[in-house]
This record gives sequence, C-alpha cells and structure tokens, in this order.
Amino acid sequence: QVQLVESGGGLVQAGGSLGLSCAASGSISSFYFIGWYRQAPGKQRELVARITSGGRTTYVDSVKGRFTISRDTAKNTVYLQMNTLKPEDTGVYYCNAKISIWSQEYWGQGTQVTVSS
Repeated sequence: QVQLVESGGGLVQAGGSLGLSCAASGSISSFYFIGWYRQAPGKQRELVARITSGGRTTYVDSVKGRFTISRDTAKNTVYLQMNTLKPEDTGVYYCNAKISIWSQEYWGQGTQVTVSS
C-alpha cells in the first residue's frame, strides 16, 4: 500500500502562483510514475503532470510553460509549482502514483485550488 498526502492548495487570484506538495509513503525514485491530476466541477478528471522513475516529465498542453513538476527523492515528495494561474485551473488536484507497470494506481485525498478572476 502507498499513501499519498497532498498539501498546498488554496485560493489565489488569476496570474498568481501556488505550489502543491505530495508526500508519499514509499520510495518515489522507484515508482513507475507519480504525478498530478485535477478535476473541475462537472468535468472528468484529467492528467496535469507526471514524472517517471527515470525523471521524464509529461504535461497536459494547457499547463505547459506555466506548471512545473519536480521531486525530492530524499523526502519522497513530489511538487507541482503552478504559475500564471487561470480561472480554468480551478479544481481539486489529486496526487497519483503507480509503483510498477503491473500495480494498481494510488490516489491522494485531493486538495482544492481555486483561481479567481
């Protein structure tokens, strides 16, 4: 079992910045991937950013150039730095991880991000 605990959400004005953290109970350097999803009201959950065990990053097109995913393997923590936030970035952000290609996916409890216009 892997536990993921998010922190850092909140309310920010458009154009502002927020940073999210996700602390994992396992060694994230060996995780197949770990990353962030978000779900806006009335919409499907979507992948925002992901980092693999090899350090390769993936971003959804709408956040490229504004969001940065990073990790601290010593702290088993993954971060999402969100800059130039837009109202459409509003949603619940979930940390998501997969230990291996064969394992289930694990989810955090979510943290709310609200961007006001």
